[in-house]
Amino acid sequence: MSDVSASWPEKLRVEPIDAVRWRVPRQGPMRTEGLIFASGKLIEDIQDDPCVQQVANVATLPGIVGKALAMPDLHWGYGFPIGGVAAFDLEEGVISPGGVGYDINCGVRLLRTDIEAKSVTGKKSVHLRRLAGELEALVPTGVGRGSKDLRLGPQPIRGVLERGAAWAVDAGYGVGADLQHLEAGGALAGADPDAVSRVALDRGRDQLGSLGSGNHFLEVQVVDEIFDELAAEAMGLRLGCLSVLIHTGSRGLGYQVCDDFLHEMLLASKRYGIELPDRQLCCAPIRSPEAQRYLRAMNAAANFAFANRQVITARVRDAFTLALDLSDASASIGVVYDVCHNIAKIEEHAIDGVQRKLCVHRKGATRAFAPGHAELPAAYRATGQPVLVPGDMGRYSFVLAGQPGAMQESFGSCCHGAGRVLSRHAARKLAGKRNLISELKGQGIEVRAASRGTVAEEMPEAYKDVAEVVRTVVDAGLAKLVARLRPIAVVKG
Repeated sequence: MSDVSASWPEKLRVEPIDAVRWRVPRQGPMRTEGLIFASGKLIEDIQDDPCVQQVANVATLPGIVGKALAMPDLHWGYGFPIGGVAAFDLEEGVISPGGVGYDINCGVRLLRTDIEAKSVTGKKSVHLRRLAGELEALVPTGVGRGSKDLRLGPQPIRGVLERGAAWAVDAGYGVGADLQHLEAGGALAGADPDAVSRVALDRGRDQLGSLGSGNHFLEVQVVDEIFDELAAEAMGLRLGCLSVLIHTGSRGLGYQVCDDFLHEMLLASKRYGIELPDRQLCCAPIRSPEAQRYLRAMNAAANFAFANRQVITARVRDAFTLALDLSDASASIGVVYDVCHNIAKIEEHAIDGVQRKLCVHRKGATRAFAPGHAELPAAYRATGQPVLVPGDMGRYSFVLAGQPGAMQESFGSCCHGAGRVLSRHAARKLAGKRNLISELKGQGIEVRAASRGTVAEEMPEAYKDVAEVVRTVVDAGLAKLVARLRPIAVVKG
């Protein structure tokens, strides 16, 4: 493994293609060019950021197919940029834990309800405060915090890692219909608990049904605008009704899996003579024993994340039942979809008119499969895959649907959120002594958080305007607008 940093130009070139596409031409050791999806407004913050170098770094990896891609919520990450997408040939390509991230299968799940927002909002209503309180009580948050009543023994945790969300449903957390609206049915094949270290297993034993910390959240929202009636109807989204967005992943178990394999992959990179522009891109040939073992462990961690969001779904239903005096919230709260943000998956894509199996890394990016794709649930075959794009806790989130342009340009991928513009340290400094919880309450948003520091780090100003991010992918033809969701209650890690 040699140092290739000396062969880079002093400043990377970024060239406009059109209003929402920017080329990073082949420079230095790049094997292919980079493509950044960004509006003119967004590229102002992106083009001089180190994340552009990370896009170029990804383009140097062996066996990369097509371009090294970046979504408009692009920002700096570990190895790959957050918002990065890259596909690799199964014979000559590599797999990199940095292209997946520490929080394996960090993702989002959207729940739809038949409950009208006006039944819980208003100055005289106590229902919203009660609902926020019940959600906070039933879904643990914060660094290292796990479930109070769900601790997995050796056999149950194997079942979680092998079966994902289906294990949770069979254990009483949800209903079978939930599984019909999850990416991959809520379980990735080829998961192997034996590829997961004992340390990782120990870290995950009590963390099912918990949010964690940082940007993870549970958010009650109002569907306040419908852009596509047909797609919204297919998803069960009704104007003026409540929805719930759950954002979390594989917790300490997934973090440990990544950490374990980074050490192994760094040695593997040297062993296989792979030149790295950044040690954080350490990798191994996809067919190698090291890569295959990582894939089995990664799939197991991904299944833990699916199960985690499934348990939280059950607890959200419990919270609604208690707070709103419902007989059973299961009948009025259903799953719209659940998507992975941090994952590497073996998929088939058309390259120069020929179907090829590729290993697609999505790091802070989500699938956006177009109408008619065989992997979509029957309910979404006509409209395209639901693409869930959270914003910040003070403005709005969006629901999109995948379009043919994503299959043609981005390996069926799209943005996954707003993307940070301020580091956590910078956000805390900007927040100063502001009472952000009081400010958000003044906007009609109830906030529950593990600490005021968390709220400061996740303040709305720390993020790009997700409307600009969404407008970019829509203008690029990767997705279409379906609905806008406005937050009214937020539980933060």
